Amino acid sequence: MKSVFNSVILIAFLSTGVAANEFQSELEALASGQIAEIAAASEVIEAVKAQNTETASHDQAKIDELDKTWRSETEAVDQPMIDKILDNGLSGYLADIQENSDGLFTEIFVMDAKGLNVGQSDVTSDYWQGDEAKWKDTFGAGAGSVHVSELEEDESTQVLQSQVSVPVVDPASGSPIGAVTFGVNVENL
Repeated sequence: MKSVFNSVILIAFLSTGVAANEFQSELEALASGQIAEIAAASEVIEAVKAQNTETASHDQAKIDELDKTWRSETEAVDQPMIDKILDNGLSGYLADIQENSDGLFTEIFVMDAKGLNVGQSDVTSDYWQGDEAKWKDTFGAGAGSVHVSELEEDESTQVLQSQVSVPVVDPASGSPIGAVTFGVNVENL
């Protein structure tokens, strides 16, 4: 039955290009369970705190410069900025989670207090997420907030997915210090 339902959603999505997120409640449950646990992991908290120290003085011009560099590297052979992020401990941790999710998670990336990538399981198209709802509606909304995107078909994998984002919260203060986004393959819920 679930497969038939997912096929109907996919057909509706393909015919209109947009689909309401019929999986909202399941995705919110995932956000408050497994995703919240990962967002609270010491690997995530410590990496975000460390990067927040490094990027605290970045103004919008610096953020735009870094984002421009990242975007140009996504098409380049030489990718020093991207490699630095993908080779860090947090990215390894996130890649392991994605690999062991049995196809549930299609991507995972963590952002700092400026919306800049801290770690990721795969390369993102941009470095700065701070202008997007996934960061604004979580980091900006406070502890306990959840952002669930509309369903979309991933161009590279042809998987119907939704992005689920939650804030990364400092356990000492209870305040958001960053955010994390998970691409979720809704057919594997």
